[in-house]
Amino acid sequence: MQDGLTVSLTGQVAMEERLTSLANNVANSRTVGFRATQITFDEVLKSVDDQRISMVSKGDEIISDRAGGLEKTGNTLDLAISGDAWFQVRSNGVNVMTRDGRFKVDDQGALVTLGGDAVLDGGGAPIQINIAAGEIDIAGDGVISQNGNIVGGVGLFSFEPGIDFERYGPSGFRANATTEPLVDQSKAGVMQGYVEQSNVNPIQEITRLITVQRSFEQSVALSEQSDQSLQQLIRSFGR
Repeated sequence: MQDGLTVSLTGQVAMEERLTSLANNVANSRTVGFRATQITFDEVLKSVDDQRISMVSKGDEIISDRAGGLEKTGNTLDLAISGDAWFQVRSNGVNVMTRDGRFKVDDQGALVTLGGDAVLDGGGAPIQINIAAGEIDIAGDGVISQNGNIVGGVGLFSFEPGIDFERYGPSGFRANATTEPLVDQSKAGVMQGYVEQSNVNPIQEITRLITVQRSFEQSVALSEQSDQSLQQLIRSFGR
């Protein structure tokens, strides 16, 4: 009976983590550049009193690689990426990968995010733009021109396969290894005047959230029943 409680509790922990992940996805269904998270779980067999017991163990946190839909804004410094690549920005000394391309030029002439983080070029350096130099045009390869003169370029970067990374802010990721500029420009490009929306399907995620919540509540109820039965059994032996 205790084994049953243990298995039930591990399942509840797994469902709690899944609920947290789904709730975060739903909360960010309108966050520009957000990528949904999915938690996977592994089945682990353990030996207890010479019996094989199936238990749930946390597996991996998988970030969806599906791009969100594009929204046309017409804003000169709004950029979206078509293909498999990322913008890189510097936030508090940390290089962060993001698909949120809502940029602006600050008072010092630096191209920055709406939060003030510096947008980096292909060499990892901040980008300077002189607003007074004329209309800004950003080509598909990220090259920035004003009045026909090239003044810089927005860098496109890629994650090396197999490296670890963690979320940073609403739609950013911090890699635990050096990221590389995108070499094959045919794999991705920049679209000026567009932004990428969240790739979360809110209706689908809410449906999943309700399903997991119900399963969690049922599991808790069964655990309580099992615990009550165990307590009754213990009391009967104590008489």
